[in-house]
Amino acid sequence: MIVTVTMNPAIDKTVEIDALQPGGLNRIRKVEYDAGGKGINVSKTIRELGGESVATGFLGGNAGKTIENVLNEKGIRNDFIWVDGETRTNTKVFEVNGAVTELNEPGPVISEEKLEEFLSRLEGYADQDTLFILAGSIPSGVKKDVYADIIRRVHKKGAKVLLDADGEVFRISLEANPDIIKPNRVELEEYAGIDYRASTEELLELAHGLMERGIETVAVSMGRSGAMLIRPGYEVKCPALSVKAHSTVGAGDAMVAALAYSWDRQLDNDETVRLCMAASAGAVTTIGTKPPTREVVEELKKQVIIERIGA
Repeated sequence: MIVTVTMNPAIDKTVEIDALQPGGLNRIRKVEYDAGGKGINVSKTIRELGGESVATGFLGGNAGKTIENVLNEKGIRNDFIWVDGETRTNTKVFEVNGAVTELNEPGPVISEEKLEEFLSRLEGYADQDTLFILAGSIPSGVKKDVYADIIRRVHKKGAKVLLDADGEVFRISLEANPDIIKPNRVELEEYAGIDYRASTEELLELAHGLMERGIETVAVSMGRSGAMLIRPGYEVKCPALSVKAHSTVGAGDAMVAALAYSWDRQLDNDETVRLCMAASAGAVTTIGTKPPTREVVEELKKQVIIERIGA
């Protein structure tokens, strides 16, 4: 079972304009709405790949009802805690030159009582056949060590955890030793205190250090430079696929979904890498945070080149 945790979900509003005019009139060419938040995006992609997951987190108000309805329509099982306040709406402004401006609302404040109810619910899902996806930002009222707390709680019941976070939340969460992590290059450099573009060898060394702590899989997304997947006895990198990009938004979430789907289906290492690269590349061709279809992913898998690091 895969359980995606989105503690600060959102309605994603995607607008397209010619060129942003700060302080002036901007005419919108196209608008798209979808249920969003990193964990929810992961659940949507898993669904497109043919898998199943349970989406959970906090929802509130009419926006929360909209997200719940979208997930139900897509056939995605969901089990959210309802809170006071209104789930946020995040607006992404796309210009024809590819530039993206994001306007993210803060979302509702989560009380201690609602948080404890949520943590108890997660523990109810935890067993040795469960993979939890902890992805995205932490809502107001919740301490930054909450992911570390969740990791420790579900580990006690034999569950696995895939972490996709950044900044201080990422650093603190690593202390609880998640099983799989998917930082991008910048997040890994920031964690290590590197203020320059790290080489493949340096990124590999950082991954080795994390694995020595007990992390089983380190997947590093590197944008136009492709990605790396490091596991014991398996260290590879893949060049980025050639696609007609619409937006990089959602590419990382698609890779997380592919990692989770591969874990659930017990795919081998090479097939996991192909799926991760294809899903991520497919995501950049879609509008907003919409996931790629399975058909698109299967076609893109044919382009994936796997290179053994150090070979």
